[in-house]
Amino acid sequence: MKKNKKMSKKLLILGIALYVIFTLVNQQKTLNQYNQDSNELASQIEEQKEYKEELAKKKEDVNSLNFIEQTAREKLDMYFPNERIYVDRGM
Repeated sequence: MKKNKKMSKKLLILGIALYVIFTLVNQQKTLNQYNQDSNELASQIEEQKEYKEELAKKKEDVNSLNFIEQTAREKLDMYFPNERIYVDRGM
């Protein structure tokens, strides 16, 4: 009987130890995944901040006279009166 109790105690302790080890390993995997996701999201946030800064700079430039003139020339083919435009058709 004593031998049977000792054996059942050892099996119970072994079962608990295996459960704890299994749980810790799974939690570590989950933590690693969360850290990886966190790093990816942090890099995406940084990229979006840079894009936001670019857009803010572009927003400031849109109201400038140079930008309006350049856009009118390139996209609308508009030019100043009395301005001569030369087109090289040799190429």
